[in-house]
Amino acid sequence: MQAIVFDEHGELDVLRHDEVPTPEPGPGEVRVAVEACSLNYHDVFTRRGMPGIRTPLPMIPGCDAAGVIDAVGDGVDGWSPGDAVLVDPVERTPDGRIRMIGDTKWGAYAEHVVVAASQLIARPEGISAIDASCLPVAYGTAHRMLFTRGQVTADDTVFVLGASGGVGTCCVLLAKLVGANVVAAAGSPEKCEALERLGADETVDYSTTDIAAFTRERTGSLFAGGGWDVVVNFTGGDTWAKTIKMVKMGGRLLTCGATIGYDPPTDLRFIWTAEMDIRGSNGWQRSDLESLLAMVGDGRLQPVVDRVLPLSDGVEAMRLLEERRFFGKLVIAP
Repeated sequence: MQAIVFDEHGELDVLRHDEVPTPEPGPGEVRVAVEACSLNYHDVFTRRGMPGIRTPLPMIPGCDAAGVIDAVGDGVDGWSPGDAVLVDPVERTPDGRIRMIGDTKWGAYAEHVVVAASQLIARPEGISAIDASCLPVAYGTAHRMLFTRGQVTADDTVFVLGASGGVGTCCVLLAKLVGANVVAAAGSPEKCEALERLGADETVDYSTTDIAAFTRERTGSLFAGGGWDVVVNFTGGDTWAKTIKMVKMGGRLLTCGATIGYDPPTDLRFIWTAEMDIRGSNGWQRSDLESLLAMVGDGRLQPVVDRVLPLSDGVEAMRLLEERRFFGKLVIAP
């Protein structure tokens, strides 16, 4: 089968489009013919190598897969070739271990991917593989962060930093879906305009505007009731100290990642003075994916797709991801 593969950790030049053996499903497994695989920054981190996670090499990246079953292993009940499915990237084994495609198992930047039958979710008729492939890592993470951990409601003002990517655009969509007031921050005027079209009540270009100063000017000082009820920051790095200054008294600061740095400086004075809650959110549960599929199915949610590229352009797709030259989700369609 055709795949995007790397034999060693490194930068983009370690990736290649190549022919690799088509995997066969073992007991309890199925093989999915991949119709769409969306990209995530997790794919970049896996390719570069992550401390504490052993990635078997060679590795095929790609966590988010949707397609059709084309082979079933022994002992699999309830699934047949031809079934349309969405793959939950994470396999949770009975002994408590976690394995993830595109990370510790071959992923979906390929024509086929083998997964445990327990990872399958039926893809309802009418939901395209492209839309479904956007849901697990980015949308599932955003759904859990906003609702399970963040408890966002219509009464909240929500500031989303890095709002133009997969997680960010989903945060804007979901927060608006429940009636919250949303301020979205992105790195260019064009992305800010796109976020306004998406439904954001207000936008700010963080490449030219200090977001902490913007917050004070728009809402007032902390002791005068200023700040946002909820601030979403999954970028970390030098943005972390700024967003701590933007949380309203008794508000929440939500994080589900650290795409530009995991060990930023923190000003503790704002944490105790504002009596804020800092809430981490780690990934998603199957229930998040089922809820998102239902939202897409009934028209409440439409995943934001920047472009769809063929598998042969998979390395270029990764380049677009790393250079942040996209809005929403990038998708590979084998």
